[in-house]
Amino acid sequence: MLFNTPQFFLFLLVTLGLFYTAPRSWRKPLLLGASYWFYMSWNWRFAPLLLTLTAIDYTAARWIASTGDARRRKLLLIVSITANLAFLGFFKYYNFLAGNAAAMLGRPESAFALGIVLPLGISFHTFQSISYVVDVYRGQQAAIRNVVDYALYIAFFPQLVAGPIVRAHDFFKDLYAWRAPSGEELNRGALLVLFGLTKKMALADPFALIADRYFGSLAAHPGVLAAWSGVLAFAVQIYFDFSGYTDMAIGMALLMGFHFPLNFRRPYLAAGITDFWRRWHMSLSSWLRDYLYIALGGNRKGRLRTYANLMATMLLGGLWHGANWKFVVWGGYHGALLGSERAAGRRIPRVITFVLVSIGWVFFRAASLHDSVTVIGRMFWGPRGALLWERWQIDLILGTLALAILEEKFAWFERLVKAPAWVYGAAMALLLLCLELIGVTEVAVPFIYFQF
Repeated sequence: MLFNTPQFFLFLLVTLGLFYTAPRSWRKPLLLGASYWFYMSWNWRFAPLLLTLTAIDYTAARWIASTGDARRRKLLLIVSITANLAFLGFFKYYNFLAGNAAAMLGRPESAFALGIVLPLGISFHTFQSISYVVDVYRGQQAAIRNVVDYALYIAFFPQLVAGPIVRAHDFFKDLYAWRAPSGEELNRGALLVLFGLTKKMALADPFALIADRYFGSLAAHPGVLAAWSGVLAFAVQIYFDFSGYTDMAIGMALLMGFHFPLNFRRPYLAAGITDFWRRWHMSLSSWLRDYLYIALGGNRKGRLRTYANLMATMLLGGLWHGANWKFVVWGGYHGALLGSERAAGRRIPRVITFVLVSIGWVFFRAASLHDSVTVIGRMFWGPRGALLWERWQIDLILGTLALAILEEKFAWFERLVKAPAWVYGAAMALLLLCLELIGVTEVAVPFIYFQF
């Protein structure tokens, strides 16, 4: 079930209704059952995989917490992390590695390939599992005794598919000290759900059609203007698509009394690449910092080691996004930008930051490294070409830019949540009008991060 379908909203309404009418002792099993129903609606065959990973990490964390033997604790941690990475590696990276091995041996790329289907949300729930076990090992999180509670943490449906990556201490704090959301929290949750849906259908999807048209046939759209049209359309699409999803996830969780972390904070207004990564996919950025960059040594072992750690973190972050060399190059590109910015000791102006980030998105969207190089070349030299955007789309983006700047300065969203009922109602009506007038309904455009 996609978040932007009537079937999902029916599922959500039924789940909310049952959650609030059921006895309190039934609510956790009910949410767990709903989450597995949601997961199995995509592909029921992967439910045993999710159960297996849940059982491994639940057991490993209990054993780590119950022993004082340092070597045994470390061994259990290694077993847990290895199991998670083995499952992730097989499903996500086997064919990538097999294709590269075949090329090195002079065989067809498909010589060793298997017909592997990527399980839903495996990259996200794997990172949540690893962070939980590591936190238990570090003594920063108590081992969860109730297996239903831990299974719910891993499978909770609002963030199961594409995040945000929720830390265990945040989730269990809400679960064990649960209270009904206040009226203001209900307002915020409902507004976030509708706001996220509008981002997806009225902003991301129209520009997805432009990006798909351009990147799907580069030969049919030569020239500088066409290249920038396609690249900027994808920059718009990926931000509103992913932030729209996480707005909906945060809003739905809040309607059930759970407080998920902010995942985006107007990243295209960033001044510098470091600032961009403090604003973009913040739950992943902080995860990479806390469980990879710092574990590698962070900035504690000299300047050269710091740059190496930055590069290693971003290369692995790029590979996390997809089993393809173009994602590795994208990660390395951002690693080089972060290192250069740190070495220069100054921030990059906002416009230049946005241009640099947009260039990086080419590696993310193009079908291959060859196409990426072709597109980047066309962005800076060649014939003029034709603009692929219509005037209303330019006006739409200028309007959203103005709203982002106003949010940056005046936090109008929070003011809207607390506004009088008629103002709040008018805002909801306006979002519904946007969905009706410019929302893409004739084509089902999947959420981008579902593939990861």
